[in-house]
Amino acid sequence: MADAFLKACQDIAADPEVRVVCISGEGRAFMAGGDLASMQVNPVFTAQQLIDGMHGGLRILAALDAPVVACVQGVVAGGGFGLVMACDIILAAEGTRFGVAYPLIGASCDCSTSWSLPRLVGMHKAMELALLADMIDAKEALSIGLCNRVYPPAELEGETRKLLDRLAAGPTLAYGNLRRLIRNSLHNSLDTHLEAEAAGFKACAGTEDFKEGVAAFHAKRSAQFKGL
Repeated sequence: MADAFLKACQDIAADPEVRVVCISGEGRAFMAGGDLASMQVNPVFTAQQLIDGMHGGLRILAALDAPVVACVQGVVAGGGFGLVMACDIILAAEGTRFGVAYPLIGASCDCSTSWSLPRLVGMHKAMELALLADMIDAKEALSIGLCNRVYPPAELEGETRKLLDRLAAGPTLAYGNLRRLIRNSLHNSLDTHLEAEAAGFKACAGTEDFKEGVAAFHAKRSAQFKGL
């Protein structure tokens, strides 16, 4: 699966028509973690293979212009937890359970969990979730900022589709700049970040979508963005 995930991310990055990405899982769980049975014979080698694929894919997703949305249900744990936390917007079904899980098998984390988690919930809450490895439900996840919206299971797919359609119709290059600016904001000084914002806005100002957005604003109509 890790290899297939990396290949899917490579295909997405190579396709200029992609305007939004959705990561979802089928069945009772989104992802309950890595295949522990496969790690019993040669744990270090197997772990490295899994990590290489997942981390390679996550690096690609982080660099996209297209927003990345997670649609989850059931259990979201281990590598699945990290993968979901790395997404831009997280939609969950009622009853979904989230957990870091790694300490339960005597491991620290991967899949960018330790990078994303403190940025989402703060240092002390991140430490609590990571060290205790307790599962939390969707309601608590929503209250602490681990997910954006929670829906009844029967409504999750339809609500996700509405959001995907909305993002796919948006200004993709501007979205890309916004993704990078927000993700880099905790690393940059104010001066550095102001320069990055200025450069991003000027880059957007030269796009067809910007021309369309300004024209639509003055014409008091909805903009028809092309992602260009």
